[in-house]
Amino acid sequence: MTTTLQIKGMSCQHCVMAVKKEIQKLDIKNLEVKIGEATIEFDESITKMDNIIDAVIEAGFEVVA
Repeated sequence: MTTTLQIKGMSCQHCVMAVKKEIQKLDIKNLEVKIGEATIEFDESITKMDNIIDAVIEAGFEVVA
């Protein structure tokens, strides 16, 4: 599955790196992060969407519904 999350609170490349670092701790196939957005490709049977959202929160940001 591939999904794009809108992320609130990101303003610079340090923010991008913080989000990328946390999401990369999960078992994902592909990841692209830019200011305000993350596109993630993952296997739903291995990695749950809740875990990805929790990783963004752990990085200090908020996923916009």
